[in-house]
Amino acid sequence: MDIVKVNNLKRTYESGGLPVKALDGVDLTIQSGEFTVLMGPSGSGKTTLLNLIGGLDEPSGGTVVVDGKTLGEMKGNALSRMRLERIGFIFQAYNLIPVLTAYENAEFVLLMRGMPEAERRAKVMATLKAVGLEGMEDRRPNQLSGGQQQRVAVARAIAGEPALVLADEPTANLDSKTSDGLIELMKHLNDEMGITFVFSTHDPKVMAAAKRVVRMLDGRIESEELR
Repeated sequence: MDIVKVNNLKRTYESGGLPVKALDGVDLTIQSGEFTVLMGPSGSGKTTLLNLIGGLDEPSGGTVVVDGKTLGEMKGNALSRMRLERIGFIFQAYNLIPVLTAYENAEFVLLMRGMPEAERRAKVMATLKAVGLEGMEDRRPNQLSGGQQQRVAVARAIAGEPALVLADEPTANLDSKTSDGLIELMKHLNDEMGITFVFSTHDPKVMAAAKRVVRMLDGRIESEELR
């Protein structure tokens, strides 16, 4: 089943009064259950593509279909609801809420969905255990290491069982050992729970773990490799 289908996707920005093509006619299909990496130098279009797939930005041309829904046909609350219910996000800078505990950060998306408390608690506790944070539920971000904070971010992304998780340079701020642990965790979630992951990364270890590598250059897909 196709979870993402991108057709002739274009995104043009203006810089110094001149147009800059961040994406220039990208076609890409992601199957449910894939563990896919977008790689390429800075400015190749990786993050722009992720943002468009996640509905965080609008294309200049082309279409993005996620989980059977064309994002360009969805407006306002419908698009927000789609992101909330079907897409999980993991950011390079963690983006945790500093005043909330690990539990509360992981719970946040479920709370926004209006999920009943008992169901929320069961899902959050199971997810924190799955990411190796059992017993750390009451710690705030400043009481956690960088790797632990990123695990909270992963827990927040997957607690609601989204159709798709988008991760933008998730290991960039982590040391080598912590990065290895996070990669193994996400591989496990992909293998055992069937969660679809799409990453942008420069990290060779993330690339080595991928089942599919999509190489980008100058806003286009240069090549693809299945493993």
